[in-house]
Amino acid sequence: MEAKVRTSSKSVALAREASVLVVDDDEHVRRSLRRVLRRASCTFLEAPEAATALEILAREPVNVVVSDYRMPGMDGVEFLRVVKERYPAIQRVLLTGQADTAAIEEAVNRSEIFRFIWKPWDESHLLLTVQDAIDQFWTMEENQRLQAMLTARQAELERLNRDLDAKLEARTEALRLAAQEWRTCFDAIADPLAIIRGGCEVVRANSGFARQAGVAVGELPGLRCTGHAFGQLPCPRPYLGESPERVVTFRNRVWLMRAFPFGGDALVVVYKDVTQEREVTRRLFQAEKMSALGQLAGGVAHEINNPLGGILAFAQIMAQDERSPDDQESLRLISDAAMRAKRIVDSLLRFSRAPKEHERGPVDLPRVVEEALLILQPNLRDGKVTVVRELDPARTTGNANQLQQVAVNLIVNATQAVQGKGRIVVHTGPGAPGRVVISVADDGPGIAAGITERIFEPFFTTKPEGQGTGLGLSICYRIAEEHGGSIRFENLREGGARFVVELPAEQAT
Repeated sequence: MEAKVRTSSKSVALAREASVLVVDDDEHVRRSLRRVLRRASCTFLEAPEAATALEILAREPVNVVVSDYRMPGMDGVEFLRVVKERYPAIQRVLLTGQADTAAIEEAVNRSEIFRFIWKPWDESHLLLTVQDAIDQFWTMEENQRLQAMLTARQAELERLNRDLDAKLEARTEALRLAAQEWRTCFDAIADPLAIIRGGCEVVRANSGFARQAGVAVGELPGLRCTGHAFGQLPCPRPYLGESPERVVTFRNRVWLMRAFPFGGDALVVVYKDVTQEREVTRRLFQAEKMSALGQLAGGVAHEINNPLGGILAFAQIMAQDERSPDDQESLRLISDAAMRAKRIVDSLLRFSRAPKEHERGPVDLPRVVEEALLILQPNLRDGKVTVVRELDPARTTGNANQLQQVAVNLIVNATQAVQGKGRIVVHTGPGAPGRVVISVADDGPGIAAGITERIFEPFFTTKPEGQGTGLGLSICYRIAEEHGGSIRFENLREGGARFVVELPAEQAT
């Protein structure tokens, strides 16, 4: 028999409909309980024994089971134990009319009942107990729902964490690769490059900077300048205050420094060695100037050569006639002046004339020097000038006469530098890889600092009037350039100067 009863309650389950199953073999007890539970918000179900109750539980949703202790067949403790195993969420209440402590302990241990209700019962107590059991059912159900939700949320969080870990790992790997690529690019830059804090402390630098600073790459962070220098590199602090770009000559090298702000007082400083570039630019400028002056000199020399020839010829013809001693002296002076002018014109013509390809061939530089010394023997025979020969084997390809002229000009300049009394060292031999050199050194006063930029200019000379035309070194410069070489000078520490002509070595066939 089933009945539905509605009543008010202050429990949390007022908005839900509960179902209570009463199991008792006494119909009067069941009828009495039905009457009491009319005041509870529940559906009333009843059964006379455990077997019928289990059938009802199998097909009906039940929240609370109220069972008698003593029943035919399966007693209340065993029945509630079965209910607990099959339907653990259902709240279990035991009706008993005996105060047997052992029975109560058995019910607690085996069935884990929610409450005991003693017979005879107090209706208020009975109603409150059933209502508490209903509330407990809904509370446990809500807890299970929340637990399931929590489990689902935790699973979702774990999935999100795994996704985040995967993304973080991917980002970390991407950052690692990016950092590695950045370091590789950073170190692949040949020019020294560094992040410098405060003008004198290295934050990070590339391997090019480490080489010039003379330290290992691992020692760069925190490296501070010593004597306003990082090894061979100038410290930027004294130079970059006014301009972000400066050209600095430092320890025999010329550096172009550029600075870019990098947060706070840090700068990204890029060094570029422009020593060779400056030298090439200077040589190109000098070559262009020589070319222009050579063309001018060639034109002027050609125009002057014919009148000079006439003056010299007429002076020689007039000298053959009977003349007074004074006239003869005058004609001699005219001839000497004309010859001097002709030598100058010939120098100008040689200066402006490029050698032809058929005039080039293998050149033995020691032999060129020996022939030049033979030509100059009259100037060296007084014994006051000592010539030291250091003639190691050296061969090039070019015009032997022109290279001999270079040797003659350099030896004559050295002789004039020592003022007829001193020591001259002439050297030939290998130079840089694929190069050979001729050098002439003297122990004279050296080259004054104020004229070093002009010594290869045509017509520039420091010699007294009548002792030089200012074309000797210019001609040497032009010949060296035409042979694919170069000429430079060095002031020696022990005094004097050395001029070095560097030429391409003869290619082996």
